[in-house]
This record gives sequence, C-alpha cells and structure tokens, in this order.
Amino acid sequence: MSIRLKEIENETWFEIPNHDSLRPFFMSIVSDSNHWMFISSNGGLTAGRKNNNYALFPYYTDDKVTESADITGSKTILRVQQQGEAEVWEPFSERYTGKYKLTRNLFKNFYGNKIMFEEINHDLGLTFRCQWNSSNLYGFVRKSELINHSGKKCRVTFLDGIQNLLPYGVEPNMQTQSSNLVDAYKKNELLKESGIGIYALSAIIVDKAEPSEALKANVVWSLGVEKPAYLLSSLQLNRFRNKQPVEQEEIIKGEKGAYFIHADIVLEPDSSSDWKIIANVNQTHSQIIELDQWIRKGKDLESLVEKDVKKGSKKLKQLIAGADGLRLSEDTLKDARHASNVLFNIMRGGTFDHNYRIEKQDLISYLSKA
Repeated sequence: MSIRLKEIENETWFEIPNHDSLRPFFMSIVSDSNHWMFISSNGGLTAGRKNNNYALFPYYTDDKVTESADITGSKTILRVQQQGEAEVWEPFSERYTGKYKLTRNLFKNFYGNKIMFEEINHDLGLTFRCQWNSSNLYGFVRKSELINHSGKKCRVTFLDGIQNLLPYGVEPNMQTQSSNLVDAYKKNELLKESGIGIYALSAIIVDKAEPSEALKANVVWSLGVEKPAYLLSSLQLNRFRNKQPVEQEEIIKGEKGAYFIHADIVLEPDSSSDWKIIANVNQTHSQIIELDQWIRKGKDLESLVEKDVKKGSKKLKQLIAGADGLRLSEDTLKDARHASNVLFNIMRGGTFDHNYRIEKQDLISYLSKA
C-alpha cells in the first residue's frame, strides 16, 4: 500500500488510502506546546497536556486504547434523509459493516501535529471528515466536516462529539485500578447559554477522613452549529441509533463524561458543513467564567481559534528549523522523514534558545557536573 501526497487547505498531507484494510497501528501526534496524543488508526485515543496526570481521556496502553475505539474519543452518528426514510450512518464504526459501500482514508500533515480521518459513503454520496488539531490557548481542537457529493439535497440529523472524558484530578493509577470508583465521583455539568461542558469530581478521591474539594475541571465547548442540543454522556446514543428522540442533558452524575452536539442541517448538492469541538484540561473557576463570557459575547471565535492553531503550526516549524530539520529535495517523503527524526530528537533533548550560542555559565555548570 503506497502513501500519497495530497494538498488540503493549502497544506501538505500524507494519505494512507483504505487504511482500515491494515491491522490497527499506533501513532503519536505532537504539538508546539505541552499537548500529547496517542491515537490508533481505528480512532481510539488517549490525550492530555503536560503529563498523564492531566489526561483528557484515560491513559492506557496501546492495546487498550485500540480496543476502546467505540467508547473513547470521537463518535459521530448521522441520520440522513434524501428520499423517503432516514438512513443511519455511523462513520468509522463497525456496527454497520456491509450496509454501505465505504472508503476510509487516513491523513497526517507534514509536521505531524494534525491527523484527519475520512470516510466516503458511496451509497449516500456523503463524505465525513474528523480532524484533530492543538491550540496552546484553547486545548484540543476537533474539526468535523460533512460534504454532500450526491447531487441531491439532503437533510441530516446528527450527534457528534467525544466520549469517555475524564474529570480533572484523576491520577493514572487510580483510573487503571479503580475506574469504577472514579465513575461514582464524576459530575458532568452544562452551562446552557454558552454550551460549555464541565467535567469534575464531586470531591478528590482520598482515603483520609478529611475534606478534599475538587477545585478544577476539564471543559469542552463547540463552535459552528446554531443552537444545538447538548449531551453530557453516552447514555442516549442507542436511542438516537434507533431513530428515537433524545433530550438535552444538563447535569449527569456517576457516569462517564461525554460531550455531544445534536442538530439538524440541510445540505444542498455540492455543499458542505463544518463545526468544531474544543476541549481543555486543568481549568479553574475563574478561567471557566472567563471562557463562558467570551463565548456568549461571540465575537470572532472561529477566527481566533483558527489563528491560534496556525500559530502553533508555525512555532513547531520554527522549532524544527532551529535544529536544521527542514530540507527541500525532490523526495518529499525523505524530507518528511528527516523532519520527523529531528522533531523527536529535539523532543528528547530540547533546542538552543539562541541558535548555537551557549551561555558561558551554563556550559561551566554542565562541565563541572559531567
């Protein structure tokens, strides 16, 4: 199977066509900041910031991440009505194997800080794309896009979001050894006006007989869809799959966290619709209040998020260039290989702040200890 180059949104991507014909494989997605993400080619993932104490999704081993693809990370369910009864389509899921003729492609950009999953439904004439990006200011930015190439007008009712979200304050060992206990302490709350989902513990889990308040939270919010309904758990997914109505959730306790937007859109022939879900960890009361007010004011939110994502890509490129990681030859694959080698080297060893100038005192200190 050959890797193809593709230009999308003025950026070079490497495409693995029909990637689902391969055994699931593991990938790391980098950033210019402190984001970390490990993602399987089947969509299962773990991610967070700084270290695994600040995880957004459970920090597990490769095999568990791959096995949890249906319950952790991205989940999209579409009810598509073109003519007659609505058809249910669940991109990247094995639940409807054989129902549709599908093509699944996987894309990763040149610098390794973006990844995109694409599923083309040839029977419905629709393409769904899901892309993960990072932003230093706003956290993880998940972009969704639905493209209509059927030649017909279609109405789509969808649930789209992320599931198995962790609250702030769950230590990795606690999640691994006592995940059911952790679930009992979870509290998922919605700020209705801004659509922010807040994921916190009712109290920090400790054995000592003393108060231990949970004063921080992980948060998720969305952009691009007018007046959606919100779900804070995965409890109603089967109702939606069975074409039954679902109701907005405003507070959920004792259940795994999720964030879904529920809305109707109409796609004209050769048109598309896109939206974003943004998630961040380790947020204080004041930061959440500030975010709530910022969203409700609603000024240039899309452009500000996009600007910070692009700023991160530019900074990552500068970091690679600072260690002579960029080259230009006739072989783009070799250029990318060199860039990735340098990238992982500087992730381990860092870069020089001022080109190759070294401060005398730092060198003397190092030599004295060496």
